[in-house]
Amino acid sequence: MNQVVLHPGEVGLAQWRAIYRGGAVRLSPEAGPAIAESAAAVARILARGEPVYGINTGFGKLASVRIEACDLAALQRNIVLSHAAGVGEPSPVPIVRLMLALKLASLAQGASGVAPATIALLEALLAKGLTPVIPAKGSVGASGDLAPLAHMAATMIGVGEMFVGEARVAAADALAQAGLEPLILGPKEGLALLNGTQFSTANALAALFEAEVLFRSALVTGALSTEAAKGSDTPFDHRIHVLRRQPGQIEAADALRELMAGSAIRASHADHDDRVQDPYCLRCQPQVMGAALDILRQAAATLAFEANGVSDNPLIFVSSEEGGADEALSGGNFHAEPVAFAADIIALAVCEIGSLAERRIAMLVDPALSGLPAFLTPKPGLNSGFMIPQVTAAALVSENKQKAYPASVDSIPTSANQEDHVSMAAHGARRLLEMVESAQAVVAIELLAATQGCDFHTPLVSSTPLEAVRACLRAEVPQLTDDRYFHPDIQAAIALIRSGAVTRAAAITLPGIAE
Repeated sequence: MNQVVLHPGEVGLAQWRAIYRGGAVRLSPEAGPAIAESAAAVARILARGEPVYGINTGFGKLASVRIEACDLAALQRNIVLSHAAGVGEPSPVPIVRLMLALKLASLAQGASGVAPATIALLEALLAKGLTPVIPAKGSVGASGDLAPLAHMAATMIGVGEMFVGEARVAAADALAQAGLEPLILGPKEGLALLNGTQFSTANALAALFEAEVLFRSALVTGALSTEAAKGSDTPFDHRIHVLRRQPGQIEAADALRELMAGSAIRASHADHDDRVQDPYCLRCQPQVMGAALDILRQAAATLAFEANGVSDNPLIFVSSEEGGADEALSGGNFHAEPVAFAADIIALAVCEIGSLAERRIAMLVDPALSGLPAFLTPKPGLNSGFMIPQVTAAALVSENKQKAYPASVDSIPTSANQEDHVSMAAHGARRLLEMVESAQAVVAIELLAATQGCDFHTPLVSSTPLEAVRACLRAEVPQLTDDRYFHPDIQAAIALIRSGAVTRAAAITLPGIAE
C-alpha cells in the first residue's frame, strides 16, 4: 500500500483509513523544528525552578507533591509502569497501529514537550511492524486513555509485550531484534505519552470506516430486497425527497433509484401493483438510511477534528517573543467527551441499519407480505429454508439494541474525586466494532434472502447493478433448493459484505462518509 505521510494537524480521514487498513506511515520532516523547540521549552521551564504539573510534580490527586530534580526521570518511568493496569484481551493490531499513528501526529505538533528521540521511536514501531500488546479494558476516557496508552508507553521503555507479526514477544526483545533502544524518558514525556484520547479515537475511527462499508452494503441489499418483494421504486422518486430537504435522505433515495434502474422485475409489475403502498422497511429506506448517513457524517467530522487535535496536558507553549517566557498550561483536552458523543452516534446508526435490514428479511420470508414461498424455499414444510437465518438476524439486532445505549451519559469519579467526571469514550468506542460486525452479518443474511427471492422471478432479471451483485453471491453460494448446512453460506456472504465485494460489484457511486 502507498505510504501515508503525516502532516500533523492536517491528516484526512482517508489517510487515517489507509493506516487502519495497513498502510505504511511516515512523519513529515517539516514537523521536526516544532518538536525540538517544544522539548527545549520544557528544559527552560524546568530551569526556572517553578512547580509545573506533570514535569516536577505528582499526578492527579498528587499534583501538589513537589518532585526533586534527581527524581524526575524516575517520576516519568513510574507513571508509565503504575498506569499500565489494563485488563482484557489485546486490542486488535490494526486499531493499535492507528492509535500509534494518532499519538505520533499529536506529539509532533510541538505542544507536548517530548524529545525528537521519542517521536522517532514511535515512527520506528510503525515502520518495523512492532505493535504493543494493549489490553482493551481499563480506560474511562479521562484523563485521557491512561491505561491503554501506558501499555503503549511501557513497550517503548522495554517493558510489557509486543506483537511482531503473529508472535507475542517481550518488548525488550522485540526492540533489540529490530535494532532499537528502549527510551529513557525525560521530563514530561511519560505524561505526554499517557495523556490523550488516541485509544478511544482509534476505536471510533475503525468503527466509522467499517460502518461506511456496512451502510453502502445495506443500500445494495435493500434495493435487492425491494426487487425480490416486487416492491415499488416510486418512494425513491427524487421529487419526494427534495421537498424534505434532508441531504442524506436525498442521496440515499438517488442511490436506491439508480440501483433499480432498468429492472425487468420492476417493469413487470409497474402498471398493476396490488399493493397501494409497500411496508415501511421498503418504502422508508431513504428516510432511515439517509438519517443514518447524516449522523455518521457528523460523527466523522467530530473524529476528524479529534484525530488532528492535541489532547495532552499540560500543553507547552513556546514564547514567540525574544527572551519571552515559555508556558506550560494545564487544561482538560484529555477529556474525551467529543469522542464519546461520536461513538454513541455511530452506535445508533449501526443499530438502525441492522434493524431495518432485519425487517426486510422478516418480510421476505413471510408469504403474506412478500408473495414468495414461505421461508424462501420451493418446498416449505419438508424444508425450513430461511426460517432460522431470520431468527439469527433478529438475535443480532436485539444484541445491538442493548449495546446502543449511550455510553456518554455514564460517569464515575476517579483519582480520589480529583477526576470527578469522565466520558466513558473508550467503552463507547470499543463496543462499536462488534456492533458493526453483527449488523454486517444481518446484511449478509439479507443478501442471501434477497438473492434467493429474486431467483423465484426467473426468467425476469433485475437491473444491471443488482444482477452483478447476485452473480457475485452466486459465484460463492448456490441457490437453496433443499435444506443444507447453512452456516457456510452465511459466512461466505459475510465475507463478501465485509470485503466490500458487494458494493464493488454494483459498480455505481454510493454515498461516502469518511471522505
